[in-house]
Amino acid sequence: MHGSEGKDERHSTPPVDNRSKLFPRVIGSLAIVGLMIGLMIGRLTTPDPSVLEQVEVTDGGLVVWFNNEPKLHGEIIDGTVALLFQAEGRPQKGQLRLNGKDVNWRMRKSDGGLLLTVLAARPLRGDWVGNEVDDRWRLEIRLSEP
Repeated sequence: MHGSEGKDERHSTPPVDNRSKLFPRVIGSLAIVGLMIGLMIGRLTTPDPSVLEQVEVTDGGLVVWFNNEPKLHGEIIDGTVALLFQAEGRPQKGQLRLNGKDVNWRMRKSDGGLLLTVLAARPLRGDWVGNEVDDRWRLEIRLSEP
């Protein structure tokens, strides 16, 4: 072993690889293009987020309008009606009259979306029904005293 010449390939020097180095680049490029196309398809098929459009005060309740149906979780806790919408919107508050007495309502942002609380000096009960009207979602909340 006098040197590293590759006369008969019996030396410790590895043989020279004459193959092209393009194959890993092609595979990497295909992976990136596939990822980008997948992200674009996912973005196109994702539904629009629900957005609060308006809150109307009615006789004995509220009507809440959204651009599409939001996920809803509602509870009556210690006489307070609480509805959590997975939606976006701006905070609002107001007042309505129920049997001649004041009832306060407030829509605020929370970790899970928008939280509507309806509160009075006495316990309240609430029933809510949603339906689609003119390509919008309408949720009617009827309030009563127990």
